[in-house]
Amino acid sequence: MARRLVATLLTAFTALGVMVTPAQAAGFTGAVKLDNCSGSLVRLPGSTSSDQALVLTNGHCVELMKPGTALADVPANRDFTLLNGSGGPLAKLQSTEIVYATMTGTDAALYRLDQTYRQLQQKHGARALDLSASGPAAGSGIRIVSGYWTKIYSCRVDAVVHQVREAKWTWNDSLRYTPYCDTIGGTSGSPIIDAASGKVVGVNNTGNESGGRCTMNNPCEVDATGEITVHKGISYGQQTAGLVACFGRGSTLDLTLPGCTVVKPQ
Repeated sequence: MARRLVATLLTAFTALGVMVTPAQAAGFTGAVKLDNCSGSLVRLPGSTSSDQALVLTNGHCVELMKPGTALADVPANRDFTLLNGSGGPLAKLQSTEIVYATMTGTDAALYRLDQTYRQLQQKHGARALDLSASGPAAGSGIRIVSGYWTKIYSCRVDAVVHQVREAKWTWNDSLRYTPYCDTIGGTSGSPIIDAASGKVVGVNNTGNESGGRCTMNNPCEVDATGEITVHKGISYGQQTAGLVACFGRGSTLDLTLPGCTVVKPQ
């Protein structure tokens, strides 16, 4: 699983536009660094400037959660570093709660901060990334922005996969990236940004390292008939549109809303 941290950085690929260096201005706007992962400052379609701001990352960046479980509205004090457009530190952020987190069906978490979007804008000129209410199609250009490494991976959605399975976790409608978009440890939780709209359509979470079959750090693909396929060296992310459907106005989580199909806390 991409959560594990590596000791050295990979050399930037120049072929196929795989990585973009931090020198490319404004590329890191909204990116967030966690102590073990990446994340992003995001806002929902129904968010207002007076809402407490949200940070998106992976569920496994919170903890390795048991299959079938989720967290909702749990107090949590966690520190984040918000980056500026060129990848430098812009502000220290702190959460008050985990709004929602799971590793079942998807691998995503949302933290609520102790400041509003308006306060972050006024104090730091911070701009949140918009969460898209719809997912990307195969072939869509994407950017995966890692606040942990201040690296940007530029590639495409190779396919929307029925299921990705890793160890005891299964994720639905996952995004497979094109080859050479090989994210590394620490990039977990990075926003997947649609290159055309600039909106967040997913969150980066894993990759097959050594060709293993459905094991930790070696996810496999499972189609609708149950057939398993392994793609060594290929990385994946999880769509976030399903989370958007679970929020009402004012960034309020409502797991009873029509279209909200994420796993519920037990």
